[in-house]
Amino acid sequence: MDNASVLSDEDYDVISNPGQRSLESSIADFGHIPSQNIHEPPPSEAVRQKLNTVSLSATDIQTYVRGVVDSSVGRSISYPVEHRTMRVYVDGVFDTLTAGHVLQLRQAKLSFPSVYLVVGVFSDELCQEHNNPARFSHEERCELIRHCRWVDEVLPEAPWTVDDQFVIHKRIDYVAFEEGSSVNPEFDKVRLKGYDNMKKLGRVIPTRRTSGLTSTRLAVPLATSTEGTPYRRAPELPVVSEPSASPDDVILALNTVHLDNQE
Repeated sequence: MDNASVLSDEDYDVISNPGQRSLESSIADFGHIPSQNIHEPPPSEAVRQKLNTVSLSATDIQTYVRGVVDSSVGRSISYPVEHRTMRVYVDGVFDTLTAGHVLQLRQAKLSFPSVYLVVGVFSDELCQEHNNPARFSHEERCELIRHCRWVDEVLPEAPWTVDDQFVIHKRIDYVAFEEGSSVNPEFDKVRLKGYDNMKKLGRVIPTRRTSGLTSTRLAVPLATSTEGTPYRRAPELPVVSEPSASPDDVILALNTVHLDNQE
């Protein structure tokens, strides 16, 4: 498949509309839509300097998204539809949840004046099937996403590839997709095909990639545990059979218990 056909960086240029009202003034008209009212503690200055998407305001994000939606070729709808709460979908493995993940979810949540954000988390079986084994179990990954302030609903049975039947069934208005993923050689090509189809329907919105992140490859090594966690099962504690065992024997037994990756 031609990677350039799926949301290349050029797709995200905000195209002006001569003769029409400014994006900012148009967005201001939607003040009657219920506000999202999410408390967000301000980031530190050091974080603002390091991570480029941290400082994006809701207006910044909505202006950017509107430019993409209104200029999309073959779009079936315009920004926003019926001045209502939009259902936006994001999916992923979400293994070792990073600042990059949550900043993408933040952009998806703030992409319209009112958003109901649905996040799909791929099962362990799907990850294995597509050669992307997870470090943490499906249940743990879903729980991490559930506790993110931007998320309204966690979808545990997320399909690997998004299609029109899925978005109709789940009543999804837009699928959020991180820009630059289409030219990333490590991004799954099967998933890209699904995003490409959604783009043709005018149902994809961009989230901007965060720079300055620490590589997750260096953060947590992949384990071979079948428990879905980065730690393998600890060896069993040797049994001291004699009730009159000395304190030294007990201490020796306890010292043999350790996690494999701390050896």
